[in-house]
Amino acid sequence: MPLWRGRSGPLNRVRDRLALLKPVRLLAMDVDGVLTDGTLGYDDAGVECKRFHVADGMGLTAVRLAGIEIVWLSGRTSVAVKRRASELRIPTIIQDVVDKGKALQEMMELKGVSRDAVAYVGDDWNDLPAFDVAAVRIAVRDADEIVRRAADLITDRPGGHGAIREVCDALLEAQGATAEVMARYLASLKDVPVHGISGQ
Repeated sequence: MPLWRGRSGPLNRVRDRLALLKPVRLLAMDVDGVLTDGTLGYDDAGVECKRFHVADGMGLTAVRLAGIEIVWLSGRTSVAVKRRASELRIPTIIQDVVDKGKALQEMMELKGVSRDAVAYVGDDWNDLPAFDVAAVRIAVRDADEIVRRAADLITDRPGGHGAIREVCDALLEAQGATAEVMARYLASLKDVPVHGISGQ
């Protein structure tokens, strides 16, 4: 588990981090700058392009297997985000969100999750309203300074470079679920047919 920092300085006692994350049952996050590196590209047809880190996808798959709800909240609208969410079987993705705090509160009520069981990962000012709602506030390493100061935890990795994998790994460790989830995931691979192999 990486060394995370928080508002009170270095959180070098593992048990402090684990205690903070143990109750979490809903993990919500921003997209641009958290699941991506925050850069925007456009192809010749004007279609927006985004890059996602494969390690983050693995982490999200793992926490979903652990029964943790996942919510993506984005201030923008993107076909690429919708496609990536579909690939990872993320059930709740809300785009074009103005007030992320209000959106997160509505999701908590809809899913019946109390505040003390909610963590939110963000990187910029528009994530601060969601910080006000969540019990555990996490900033990626390259988040805006104001957001880092407001966070309980700060990842070692920057957004779009495995920061969400750090969060997911820490959640599984805090809840004692790493070994069980890994076993379930590996067992599920045995049921998937192998494509591209032809007989002689």
